[in-house]
Amino acid sequence: MTEQSRRGGTRRGRRAPGDIQIVDSRIERYLEELLPSTEPVLLEMEAMARAEGFPIVGPLVGRLLRQLALTVSARDIFEMGSGFGYSTYFLAQAVGDGGRVVHTERSPERSLQARQLLERAGLASRVIFEVGDALQILISYPSPFDLIFIDVDKEAYPEALELARARVRPGGYIVTDNVLWHGRVLDQNSDDPATRGVQAYLRAALTAPDLLTSVLPLRDGVALHLKLSESRRRR
Repeated sequence: MTEQSRRGGTRRGRRAPGDIQIVDSRIERYLEELLPSTEPVLLEMEAMARAEGFPIVGPLVGRLLRQLALTVSARDIFEMGSGFGYSTYFLAQAVGDGGRVVHTERSPERSLQARQLLERAGLASRVIFEVGDALQILISYPSPFDLIFIDVDKEAYPEALELARARVRPGGYIVTDNVLWHGRVLDQNSDDPATRGVQAYLRAALTAPDLLTSVLPLRDGVALHLKLSESRRRR
């Protein structure tokens, strides 16, 4: 999670006037209360996010990430923007012993914090901790990956998508957070770089011949991109 992403607020968001709440907060609370987090470290992370105003994907998206990773039997996952490791927690659960999640974070302090939290959760052995720009780190890694999760600065989303498309295996997933961007995507005349980045990313994803894309109105919008094989594209 990058500096601009942090300024975006918590998972329910620090919204600008006129922003749209994608999912009614009452519905979110209802769903979260049906199956609340119980793991001590996960609960600590959620409390930290609330106290610091630090954005996390939250338990609903976290479980979706874990489910998708399990669906494709993911053993090798790359996170583009990881913060203190909340989403990493769910992905590391999915890859199992011997699997790998690459955690990327610009801040050395946040990276260390993530390592310490995930060590306490018994998951750190499944995680590689990288400090620096997520896009540049991805370029340096051998591929393909089974799943790539994008949650970096929004103006970088188009470039992140192109990098991920070339590095996820056929049958694998690219998953992207904040793709409805508090409803700001509706403003076609926006001069905000973050908003324009998300808009360009969505146009590219929805027209990419090698991706089957769905956008879920969950939290702030989650996009799922299934990477198609050559034979699947021709059908």
